[in-house]
Order: sequence, then structure tokens, then C-alpha cells
Amino acid sequence: MPFAKHLEHAIERLMYASRWLLAPIYAGLSLVLLGLFIKFFQELYHFLPHIFAIGETDFILSLLTFIDLTLVGSLIVLIMFSGYENFVSRLDIDADTEKLEWLGTHDYGSMKMKVATSIVAISSIHLLKVFMDINATANDKLLWYVVIHLTLVISALLMGYLDKLTKH
Repeated sequence: MPFAKHLEHAIERLMYASRWLLAPIYAGLSLVLLGLFIKFFQELYHFLPHIFAIGETDFILSLLTFIDLTLVGSLIVLIMFSGYENFVSRLDIDADTEKLEWLGTHDYGSMKMKVATSIVAISSIHLLKVFMDINATANDKLLWYVVIHLTLVISALLMGYLDKLTKH
């Protein structure tokens, strides 16, 4: 085999093996998830003692914060597992271990759409929180919140449309 062919083969093997550089990054997301877990229960610790004293608006704002944190956690899990399976290696899960039904079903395109729609959902909750306490927000800031949210919505719609076009 000529030298150029050996070199080409070595470069291809190196490039293919480099996908394992992503593995510690995906594992690091579990530490981010741990941080989110701590933050969630910190918020819950501050919320529960005052549950009977807070008004309806503050109660709903707190609930939206918990929903927001939960959506972010779900997004982290989705990216962690789907990204690992798509770019590094299949997960070896024993037959007797419970397996998440969606594992192995998200390709890169569907993962992008899940991320985009999750970001829109998180932005929607944040915007709703701003609207619930609208007197505390200046009009120019409110306008920017709406513009940014609409930009995220339009981006997600365009990504979905482009994804649909490329699949046909």
C-alpha cells in the first residue's frame, strides 16, 4: 500500500476516533443537571414556607419558575443522551434495565427541532412571567422581550420548514 494511502487511512481513523472527545462533554452535562437539581430544590425550599402567605400572582410566577427549570433539565437529558448516541456511541443498556422509549429515535435533525421548540417553550414561560408582573418592566424592555421571543419562534418555524424540505 502506498504511503499516501497509509496516511489517508491514519487520518481517517484519527478523525473517527476524535468523536470520543465529545464523551466527557456529554458526561459533564450530568454535572450541569446536578446543579439544576440543586437550584430547583433551593427554589422549592424558599417557596414552600411562604405558600400560604403569597398572593396568586407570585404563586403562579413561582410555579412557572419550577416548570422552566424542569424544561431545562429535560432538555439537558435529551441533548446528553441523544448527542452521545448520535455522535459518540450507542448506549449499551442491559436487557433487564429500564430503557427510555425514545432512546435511539432522535437523529440530529429531530434533536435540533426538540432543542428549538424547548427554547421557544422556555422563552414563552419567561415572557409569561414578565407579563404576570408587567408593571415591574419598562415598556422598551417589554418590547425587546417580545421581539426576542418572536425571533425564537420564527427561527424554530423556519428550522422545522427547512428540515421538512430536506427530508423530501
